[in-house]
Amino acid sequence: MTQGNSTEVTEFFLLGFGAPHRFQYVLFIIFLVIYVTSMVGNIRMILLIKTDPRLQTPMYFFLQHLVFVNICYTSAITPKMLQNFIAENISISFRGCVVQLFVYGTFATSDAYLLAAMAVDRYVAICNPLHYPTVMSRRVCIHLVAGSYVMGSINASVHTGFTFSLSFCKSNTLNHYFCDVPPILALSCSNTDINVKLLAIFMGFNLFTVLVIIFSYIYILAAILKMSSTTGSKKGFSTCASHLTAVTIFYGTVAYMYLQPHANDSQENMKVVSVFYSVVIPMLNPLIYNLRNKEVKEALKVMGKKLF
Repeated sequence: MTQGNSTEVTEFFLLGFGAPHRFQYVLFIIFLVIYVTSMVGNIRMILLIKTDPRLQTPMYFFLQHLVFVNICYTSAITPKMLQNFIAENISISFRGCVVQLFVYGTFATSDAYLLAAMAVDRYVAICNPLHYPTVMSRRVCIHLVAGSYVMGSINASVHTGFTFSLSFCKSNTLNHYFCDVPPILALSCSNTDINVKLLAIFMGFNLFTVLVIIFSYIYILAAILKMSSTTGSKKGFSTCASHLTAVTIFYGTVAYMYLQPHANDSQENMKVVSVFYSVVIPMLNPLIYNLRNKEVKEALKVMGKKLF
C-alpha cells in the first residue's frame, strides 16, 4: 500500500469480531461445526431431490437451486473467516476481496429472487391448482431460476465494479470479517455518493421480491380461508409452512441489517447479524424443509433404508 493522495491497495486486513485471542479457537470450532453441518445438509438436500421421483416437482426444483445458492454464498465467506480465526495473517488480497464480494453479492441476491419464485409457485398451486402443471411448466421454472441468477449477477457486477473503482487513502483495514460494500466504502477517499445511491436503488428494486411474496401470500391466505374442509385448510397451510418460515428468517435478518438506526455499536451489530445471514441461515434452511415437509421426511426415510 503506497501513501499519497491516491492509494493503490494490494490487500485488505479484516478486523473480524475483535474477540480476545483465547476465544478465537472457540469461535473457530463453533463456526466450523456450523459450516460443516450446512454443507452436509444442503448437499444431502440436493442429492435427495435429484434421486427421489416424488420430489420432481417445481417446488423442489426451486428448493434445489435455493440450497445450491446457500452453499455458494456461505462458501464465499466462511472458509476465509475460519482461516482468520487461527492464522496470524488476517489479510485478503485485493483480487480476493473483489471475487468474494462478487460471489457473495450474486448468490445472496439470487436467494431473494428464488424465494419470490417459490412464493409464486405456492400461489399457483393453491389458488389455481387445475392449471398448475401448465402455468408452472418446466420451461417457466427454468426461466424463473435463470432470471434469479441474472439479477444476482447484475446486482453484484454493478456494486463490485463501482466499489473497487474508488481510491483508498484512509486505510486498508476493514472493520468486518468479509468484504462487504459499506465497510469498503468507509475506507475510500473518493466521492461515494453514487455508490450510496446505487445501494439505495438496487435495494429498492430488490424490494420487488418482497412485494411478490406479500401479495402471493395474501391471495394464498384468502384461498385457504375460503376452503370448506378443515383438512384442505391444514394441507394448504402445511404446504406453505416451510417456505414461509424460510422467508421470515431471511427477510427479518435483512431488514434488521439495513433498517437499524446508526449508532456507535451499529457496526458490531451488523457483524453479528451478517453472521446469522451468511453462515447460520444456510444451515437452517435444510433443517426447516426436513422438519416441516412431509415429502422430504418420507424421502429421507427411503434414503436411510437404502443406506442402512
